[in-house]
Amino acid sequence: MISVYIPKGFNLQEVLNMLKQEYAVTQNVKSRVTRKNVLDALEKITNHLRQFNQTPPNGLAVFAGNISQVEGQSDIQIWSIEPPEELTVKMYWCDQTFALEPLKDMVREKEIYGLILIDTSGTDVGLLIGKKIVLEKHIDSLVPGKTTKGGWSQQRYARIREEAKLEHLKKSGEEASEIFKQYKDLKGIIIGGPGPLKDKFFEGEFLDYTLRKKILGVVDTSYLGIQGLEEAVHRGEELIKEAAVIKERQLMQKFFTHIQKDDGLAVYKLEDIIKAIDYGAVETLLVSESFNWVKFNLTCQCGVKIEKAGKRGDVFKCPNCGAVMNAVDHKDLADILAEKVKEIGGNVEIISKESREGQSLKEIGGIGALLRYRLQ
Repeated sequence: MISVYIPKGFNLQEVLNMLKQEYAVTQNVKSRVTRKNVLDALEKITNHLRQFNQTPPNGLAVFAGNISQVEGQSDIQIWSIEPPEELTVKMYWCDQTFALEPLKDMVREKEIYGLILIDTSGTDVGLLIGKKIVLEKHIDSLVPGKTTKGGWSQQRYARIREEAKLEHLKKSGEEASEIFKQYKDLKGIIIGGPGPLKDKFFEGEFLDYTLRKKILGVVDTSYLGIQGLEEAVHRGEELIKEAAVIKERQLMQKFFTHIQKDDGLAVYKLEDIIKAIDYGAVETLLVSESFNWVKFNLTCQCGVKIEKAGKRGDVFKCPNCGAVMNAVDHKDLADILAEKVKEIGGNVEIISKESREGQSLKEIGGIGALLRYRLQ
């Protein structure tokens, strides 16, 4: 499997010269099967690159190799991708698998916040990844409950309890640090919980020193668990106001406010959205993750050819003879509308189907738009 990464603006002729050298070196490989696979893949990549006059604006990633599942048989395939962001790495890699890390790095979720809920009953460590809240780990507490015993035994019990609290704080900090340090894009950390122990955690040095500077603040929650994590995100809106889940909620609240006012600045019927796009009036297109409409190219045995929008699995009958039409090909309607919105300078937002607002959008058709001005 050969992976070739060509950075933005890099000279393609230099890449072709490099591949030519690799071709010469590979001819000395002892294994006949390996030698043939690599040479065939190099030839595919070389022929493909000769079709380009220059490197695409964001660079180019090319992958080729034998993907046959049958030993001894050859099925050399090639894939060529212009990355969604500018490629800065130059790479030639030959291995049993493709080198995909540079591309994965571009598309990974970069809006990540850490969540810690801590109480004498336990600790929950979670993450807000994009718009999704995840409970990563629950840490049991060994802090004993409060006692009503008096005298010397009460003082001793209180001391034991304070020592157990300290151990719980230390363990929670170590476990949370281990989890959060895996995420290099971690933007901030929110500490919460139903009791006063969260304040001691915030004031102390229990998290790794590299993470303490990312603490955004402390919020009160009524619960631990996933419900508590959701509450921490909600109560911490001001702390993480740039987080995608908060931005989405504010955007959807704005959309539904206009719908309720019926002021013409928000639409959700497909025909109204298409009309608004044609007029250049769409400021933001809102598309639910569950929106599954496509645009079909349909043909009929009687010779009629039409384009029609509908859901996957829909059956269309010919307007001429009434027979069921065949779908020659199709394209996601969301992609078509998004391209048009971007052409008129608008924005496109994908709305999670897991949030309350996302569910509401799904129920009214899965698509909507905020307008720059009201259409007559």
